[in-house]
Amino acid sequence: MKILVVDDEKLLVKGIKFNLENEGYTVDAGYDGEDAVSLARTGNYDLIILDLMMPRKDGLQACQEIRGFSTVPIIMLTARGERSDLLLGFESGADDYVTKPFDILELKARVRALLRRAGRSAGAETPEAGRLERGPIRLDEARRAAWRDGEAVELTMKEFDLILFLMKNPGKVYSREALLDLVWGYDYQGDTRTVDVHVRRLREKLEPDPANPRCILTKWGVGYYFAD
Repeated sequence: MKILVVDDEKLLVKGIKFNLENEGYTVDAGYDGEDAVSLARTGNYDLIILDLMMPRKDGLQACQEIRGFSTVPIIMLTARGERSDLLLGFESGADDYVTKPFDILELKARVRALLRRAGRSAGAETPEAGRLERGPIRLDEARRAAWRDGEAVELTMKEFDLILFLMKNPGKVYSREALLDLVWGYDYQGDTRTVDVHVRRLREKLEPDPANPRCILTKWGVGYYFAD
């Protein structure tokens, strides 16, 4: 597994790189947003750890640009811990976040969890295995690919996890708290608005008319569900 770590704090990058390499990962380093985009474009990484506040180009801008050409899982590092910053990170396409200062054991656990989710469907499968189609949306779980009305749609890792879960359980309404627990997992402590952000992005990508969704529906005062 190949990981890119980008932060303008060089000592922090050195420490993260050392710990991840001890876990058996190959780790490249960058020190600003320009590095992040350039390396992500050419490095074929399995995961990126990206600081929010950096010179030349901040983590939000870098994440948005990377999402223009890659769905690689991204963990955002933030020193602020403000809810607005975290939501902006998810808006930009981040899959997870860690607030500084953090325990390196927590970071390694989140890295393992994201890589496991991203690669959990690898292996030999029959052509029809893991395929799911409801309404205009079709998913291939093995390839982690999505289509709307036959046209390929790029989803981030968490977007795919969320729509896959909802499509596997049509008609069942899940609260935001339940979705955080079931989709994000490992006692995720993020704001429940994280779910709202991901649902909105999924509607924009998968619904023919995002303002009047037919598939990813809201049960007002309760939560979200996929049309039965």
